[in-house]
Amino acid sequence: MDFQVIKTALSSSPAFIIDEAAIVECLQVLSQLRAQSGCKILYSVKALPLSYVLETVKPYVDGFSVSSLFEARLANEILAGTGSLHLTTPGIRTDEIDELGSLCTHISFNSLSQHQHYADQIQAQASIGLRINPKLSFLDDDRFNPCRRHSKLGADITTVKPYLAKIQGLHVHNVFSATDVSLLIKTLDKIEQELGDRLVNLSWINLGGGVLFNQCDDLGPLIDRIIRLKNSFGVEVYIEPGKALVGHAGHLVSTVIDSFSSDDKAIAILDTSVNHNPEVFEYQRQPECHEHDINGQHAVILAGCTCLAGDLFGEYRFTNPLNIGDKIVFKNIGAYSLIKANRFNGYNFPDIVIAKNNQLQKIKHYTYQDYRRQWLAD
Repeated sequence: MDFQVIKTALSSSPAFIIDEAAIVECLQVLSQLRAQSGCKILYSVKALPLSYVLETVKPYVDGFSVSSLFEARLANEILAGTGSLHLTTPGIRTDEIDELGSLCTHISFNSLSQHQHYADQIQAQASIGLRINPKLSFLDDDRFNPCRRHSKLGADITTVKPYLAKIQGLHVHNVFSATDVSLLIKTLDKIEQELGDRLVNLSWINLGGGVLFNQCDDLGPLIDRIIRLKNSFGVEVYIEPGKALVGHAGHLVSTVIDSFSSDDKAIAILDTSVNHNPEVFEYQRQPECHEHDINGQHAVILAGCTCLAGDLFGEYRFTNPLNIGDKIVFKNIGAYSLIKANRFNGYNFPDIVIAKNNQLQKIKHYTYQDYRRQWLAD
């Protein structure tokens, strides 16, 4: 993507730019993985549930994975009966289970108690699975760690053997932003070690997401392992990438609306905020800035436009001083940004713009009426 062309052509700011070509490029990698291994691909809707994205990925995948009733409704609307719809969530509600059963082809219960409570109610509608906690941690940051101590995510792998005759599938997800497949292989080693003789009772295994497949140098070991799983146990194997598909495809374009010095540091106020990319504040991440030059002579703190003192993207270096009206691009934030965005201080959401062959198409613009509807009493 030519960001200079995009910035010049962009008529409004802030804007969330979706690079369609980047999505398709990753889909092609996943299509090769599917062709060589025989696995099935699901798009994890929670990463970015925009209908345009769902329609773009739909021809390349075998279905979607969802985590709630609303996601299931939207995914079902887009799929229109043409693919699988898998659900796993800790948050199943009694007043929603019947509809979830009618919408979803596969439901993986998060706990043994959920399975005991709901399985009989929906087993005629959906293929029943169980999310397992393999008790295998690869992450130091417990905020992302599904296998942390006292985890709420999945049934302890050491307790599930008696249940394998009562379910059709297993779901596992304990990897985060991995750029090689070795951690997933180790997880499968653990599963086979604990459950191997019982896996023949199953129809499918969902290996979850967390692997950035388009950034892996060698998918061969995973391909071989999926083939072995299928041949040894007769199971269908699913993977459900989310960030892998949209992470590199989303960019936030903003404009400098003020510039000044504070305690001898240059500050540039942008017309966006960390509330448009909340993980910056939640996890104190510094997003990648397209204009940043590590050797630049001009250090500037890029700050958001809200009254939150910590509304800061970080300090960056620029070749030239930033001026009011200059545009800044935060790159590779397609996943878990727009879906978490909010209108704190009443600042509007970014426009949503599709970039295709360096041509821009605005597909979403929020208005005051959207804000008003959110906060008026019913």
